Amino acid sequence: MKYHFKLLLSAGVIATSLGIQGAHAAKTSMTIALQLEPPHLDPTSAAAGAIDSVLYSNVFEGLTRFASDGAVIPGLAKSWEISEDGTEYIFHLNSAVTFHDGSTMDANDVKFSLDRARAEDSTNAQKALFSGIKNVEVLASDKVKVTLASPNGSFLFNMAWGDAVIVAPETIDDIKTNPVGTGAFKFSNWVQGDKIELLRNEEYWGKPAHLETATFKFISDPSAAFSAMMAQDIDAFAGFPAPENLAQFESDSRFQVLVGNTEGETILSTNNKMPPLDNVKVRKAIAHAIDRRAIIDGAMFGYGTPIGTHFAPHHPDYVDLKANSNYDPEISKKLLSEAGFSEGFTTTLKLPPPSYARRGGEIIASQLRAVGIETEISNLEWAQWLEEVFRGKDYGLTIVSHTEPMDIGIYARPEYYFQYDSSEFQAVIKALNVESNPQKRSDLLRKAQRIISEDYVNGYLFELAFPTVANAKIMGLWENAPTQATDLTDVKWAD
Repeated sequence: MKYHFKLLLSAGVIATSLGIQGAHAAKTSMTIALQLEPPHLDPTSAAAGAIDSVLYSNVFEGLTRFASDGAVIPGLAKSWEISEDGTEYIFHLNSAVTFHDGSTMDANDVKFSLDRARAEDSTNAQKALFSGIKNVEVLASDKVKVTLASPNGSFLFNMAWGDAVIVAPETIDDIKTNPVGTGAFKFSNWVQGDKIELLRNEEYWGKPAHLETATFKFISDPSAAFSAMMAQDIDAFAGFPAPENLAQFESDSRFQVLVGNTEGETILSTNNKMPPLDNVKVRKAIAHAIDRRAIIDGAMFGYGTPIGTHFAPHHPDYVDLKANSNYDPEISKKLLSEAGFSEGFTTTLKLPPPSYARRGGEIIASQLRAVGIETEISNLEWAQWLEEVFRGKDYGLTIVSHTEPMDIGIYARPEYYFQYDSSEFQAVIKALNVESNPQKRSDLLRKAQRIISEDYVNGYLFELAFPTVANAKIMGLWENAPTQATDLTDVKWAD
């Protein structure tokens, strides 16, 4: 990075010596830092939100997409028609769309992508999004019909997820290291452990990006993040990992600080099939042992909104259920005794890299120790966490923020990594998926929130805040994070 900075400086000196004015105004490159590096570059076969942080909308696009305010808007599909019974969707695709290799994107690619995602051998982390699809039929090169087994009021929403982007069969074999999409930027280079570089797609079918080049720099250490930002070695840091330093940036006119909300429910994820965590009294004891405010203040320096269930507080259907798991160590001890663990027990606490997990984990371990629960802490890299915890289910407790939008439906999947199996909850989600009446949908969502809160499936901690620190002259960055993305398609330097 030092050499890159020197090169830019030299270019500025040369421009000045030649009498070229407005060199900065014409700046079309940007370096954005993120804390987590993707394990690979295929958003359709991994649960890692870090993949979408780099590629969502920038490189890959779906039939629909999320706007900065969370609204579902047209993507590769410019419009659609829905049958009266809600089971047939005819998507009309934008014309003249090409993949980055120059090949045409058409209805056949849509069929391939959706069929691949729902196939029996699919490795899509959100395969459930596609399970209701009965058939995908190509009607014309720019028209595709998707038939559902039953109505699903969330279908257009589901198609906006990063897991539902459109890919081509010709390039799918190399997608993990050489992603080929239809977005406003092309993948250029990946120096693993360091950075990913993107180039503007000069043949983009939509509004072209302002930036000619964009570099995603990966800086996992909060102290290093602070140093790099203060030295202006990077132009912005999305999801800045050192909230204790935000006040310093706010008081420095070189920078702007955006603190938005996210869809990230930060939870103490619990293995509901591992004894003694399979006992609801034990899970309830853990919930009452947790002081959310102490975690938010200690790990996040006050940034974060306490939650009592897996639902975003800014959503109109949110139910405040924090009282179900208010901080009360005496209740915890009593419940543990009733469950046969008056002397406590020991379990694992496996922590992924984000600072909310590492810092929060130390605080939670201390709080659990106070009621007799000992935790064996393991700090895992992201790839390890995905392998051991998410896929292997080899854990007792872990801390992670679920950043997917409106994802309470994951609790209806017994095979999901916290292995919660409730026929009552599954029935609620099944009813929600076929319900189109807004009031009835609201009622079902509120019921779903209460069930998982009262079953103490997980320890519900806080909704993750999303702080971005950026050069004051940058325009167009998302303030909020309705999905895990760093959308650069409308980002530019101010004149």
